[in-house]
Amino acid sequence: MVRDSRDALPLSRRAFTKLMGVAAAGLALPGCGSRPRVDADGMPIDGPYDVALRDGVMVPMRDGVRLATDVYLPALDDSPLPRSWPVILERTPYGKDRPSRSERSLAEPNEARSRADVARVFVERGYAVVYQDVRGRYDSEGEYRKYLDDAPDGYDTCAWILEQPWCDGQIGTMGLSYAAHTQGALASAGAPGVAAMFLDSGGFSNSFQGGIRQGGTFELKQATWAYRNALVSPEVTGDPELKAAMEAVDIHRWFREMPWRPGHSPVSLAPAYEEYLFEQWTRGVFDDYWKQPGIYAIGHHDQWPDAPMVHMSSWFDPYPRTATENYMGLARTKRGPIRLILGPWTHGDRSLTYAGDVDFGPDATLDGQLAGDFWELRVRWFDRWLRGVDNGVDEEPTVRYFLMGGGSGFRNAEGRLDHGGRWKTTTDWPHPDAVDTLYYLHADGDLSTERPNEAEASATYRYDPRDPVPSIGGTITSGAPIMEGGAYDQRERADFFGSTEPYRPLAERDDVLVFETEPLATDTEVTGPLIARLWISSDCPDTDFTAKLLDVYPPNTDYPEGFAMNLTDGIVRCRYRDSWEEPELMTPGSIYEVTIEAFPTSNLFQAGHRIRIDVSSSNYPHFDLNFNTGEAEGLATRSRVATNTVWMDEARSSHVILPIIAARGE
Repeated sequence: MVRDSRDALPLSRRAFTKLMGVAAAGLALPGCGSRPRVDADGMPIDGPYDVALRDGVMVPMRDGVRLATDVYLPALDDSPLPRSWPVILERTPYGKDRPSRSERSLAEPNEARSRADVARVFVERGYAVVYQDVRGRYDSEGEYRKYLDDAPDGYDTCAWILEQPWCDGQIGTMGLSYAAHTQGALASAGAPGVAAMFLDSGGFSNSFQGGIRQGGTFELKQATWAYRNALVSPEVTGDPELKAAMEAVDIHRWFREMPWRPGHSPVSLAPAYEEYLFEQWTRGVFDDYWKQPGIYAIGHHDQWPDAPMVHMSSWFDPYPRTATENYMGLARTKRGPIRLILGPWTHGDRSLTYAGDVDFGPDATLDGQLAGDFWELRVRWFDRWLRGVDNGVDEEPTVRYFLMGGGSGFRNAEGRLDHGGRWKTTTDWPHPDAVDTLYYLHADGDLSTERPNEAEASATYRYDPRDPVPSIGGTITSGAPIMEGGAYDQRERADFFGSTEPYRPLAERDDVLVFETEPLATDTEVTGPLIARLWISSDCPDTDFTAKLLDVYPPNTDYPEGFAMNLTDGIVRCRYRDSWEEPELMTPGSIYEVTIEAFPTSNLFQAGHRIRIDVSSSNYPHFDLNFNTGEAEGLATRSRVATNTVWMDEARSSHVILPIIAARGE
């Protein structure tokens, strides 16, 4: 059980009090650095231990700001001196003593365990566990600047931990989403003592291309996150009138009434949150701001520790690019070992078999024979690399990914599409067996490996920012109450923002160009990122282009109109077509080549299905709107309708590149 040091310590109250007092002074104790003895199952020989808690420790940072920290330690017998232990660290903006949505088990997939319960799992095995509120959140001091202080603060926290007598010199880091970002930040700052890492759906490889911005656009999950988290900020919760005013904000109305501006947004009542929101939004150029260690890991991989680490994400998550880019950059430069796991889930929902309206079968969770339960997977990782337990982790596959597809195509008992899937392994990423295959767009709507031979061919549509293509699922998180991620039949419906009656398929919209193959003769695996190279023109100085990959099911009795399942998508803002550092507006009527890099995915297109690519100019509210005027990012004051053209002839052969996995030996 957990015992609060203020009320009831375990039997060795004197030892624990002495331990914490010496820790506060930063002094060393004899015996530190010894590793606990373990049995064949990796459990301490004299454990499992009870848990002693010291909560609300205020840890000083280099600038004097103090961060609220909870420390969980193994409860010791009445021995003269305490031992030292490997430490598990999580830094979070969501409350160090509050339940974490990341801590869900397969037995209770919708019930989040408390952080105290998670700490108990580790402490009973002989670890110390440290949870900390990031700067400016909950009980920590200082001004909150989203993401930007986590590198130096993470470094200072690790340095403080190493000074404590209960630390044996080894720190393991863990956490989902923001708590993965804080791991990437401290690693990018070269934090000392980090000996193992488990990054789950985060760790910003490059937030300019995933997580904050993407393809030059701004991800509006940052706005919904700001609104929801401002509601629980100390500034708002401490002022009843302000809290009532914030709760009365009609967030849906705000999203219907773009553009916003500073002082005129859903978070105007929380100035600190509005300030960072517009700071991220208006900084469209890839400059030094975007190269800071907390949000640009690939620029700081040389500072990361030579430590074993897992990078995990999922296909309907904002961070599969982050996970794969960090894996690729670190696996080639660090001793590691470095592991990569990619599942079929939405953000952090690895205990579920479905994402949105699509189910991937009983093996889709981390309960499959391949990966094991998430709890077991993580504990075994730290046991191996922090406690020296010979549990076979180092013999497991380097890359594990879930290949979606292969199901019946009918509704299951829960009413979701049975898409199916299975876990696969490979030795590296990108997949060594991937063959980049060009599929060309044709003016008649065909998608094929045959290059067009027309002298001139194109398709044109009108993009109206006042009537954008709605986001029906996708790689979205933190979007409530406006949007949600996952796999869905791509048609408008009442519960998706921006949809209007009669709720048509997106393919029937005048501003969506649809290209699809003939029904496939054989099963085809696509594993990796989608890249679209389009030749485009517009009558406006700036506009956006989007590309989406879909698996199109043929009609059946459950789905008489078929099912067009989204897999991945991407976007590009045309002013950044040649450079992220030096944007340049277009000359209306001129033809340009643009490249769209969508997040990686993995799908088995079954025989009889079609591969489809949708091209348009909006995906809202996932991404901010381009008002086609060429005005500064995030500061538009007016709007234009754009007439946009995609060229598909012999000289300007717009195409997508699909990584097709050839069978071994072929």
